[in-house]
Amino acid sequence: MSTLYHHADSSLVSNNFGFLRLPLDFQPHVSAADWVVTGVPFDMATSGRSGARFGPEAIRRASVNLAWESKRYPWNFRLPERLRVIDCGDVVFQFGDAQDLCDQLQGHADNLLAHGKKMLTFGGDHFITLPLLRAHHRVHGKMALLHFDAHTDTYDNGSRFDHGTMFYHAPREGLIDPAHSVQIGIRTEHGDRGFKVLDAARVNEMSVDEVSAAIRRTVGDLPVYLTFDIDCLDPAFAPGTGTPVCGGLSSDFALKIIRSLQGLNIVGMDVVEVAPAYDHADITALAAATIALEMLYVQAA
Repeated sequence: MSTLYHHADSSLVSNNFGFLRLPLDFQPHVSAADWVVTGVPFDMATSGRSGARFGPEAIRRASVNLAWESKRYPWNFRLPERLRVIDCGDVVFQFGDAQDLCDQLQGHADNLLAHGKKMLTFGGDHFITLPLLRAHHRVHGKMALLHFDAHTDTYDNGSRFDHGTMFYHAPREGLIDPAHSVQIGIRTEHGDRGFKVLDAARVNEMSVDEVSAAIRRTVGDLPVYLTFDIDCLDPAFAPGTGTPVCGGLSSDFALKIIRSLQGLNIVGMDVVEVAPAYDHADITALAAATIALEMLYVQAA
């Protein structure tokens, strides 16, 4: 089982509070929680600008701006009325050792999932999704991937620790089924890897209902792992990321798509690639925190 810790100098409201001012719980596997928030401060697999290791801290800090609402617009209920959520801090691993990160993160996930918990994870760069998929596959079998991103991350070059190759390796390991997986917001080079690709130019001309229908037709009844790379958003809405690409989705449109996912069998979720050093006024971290909160509301609904 991995060791967890909390950054004591994270400038949150209190050293004892995490995402949305939730109390930190360092024994999440035996808690009463339905969903467990975990930070993964790792960016060694980054190909562009580094700094996503500070993403979990930035998302938690920005989430304070969302914690005061008794009922979040446009939902008609309070999240704690329907969902028990805790934050267990960050995964600890040997700095400079990507394999140890894989081992520690997967061990942590294995332990939570074995105790019936579900995971909302904050990166860190996008590579962290691969060990998370491995852990979820042990419980749920082959899954559908619902992937928001500017990049497909299906490239077959680079090392085995690379934030652009996870979804090349995941189908080959039998973790996900590309024929039932959807990639949304893509606007970089991509080959045919069997995924349904809704590129940004196309999605930005579609309605929310059309996007939602395409997702539902594709994923079918499979358990769904939802991963949101913040560079899916246009840099106007999320400049604080390592590989920004113009022409992306607005934060408003992305939130509406996420809200439309009610009823899908979402078994795990992550938000990745927030690099606060390139942010302005915390707008990327706030976007990520808001997206994460909407994901939780979808689960509660």
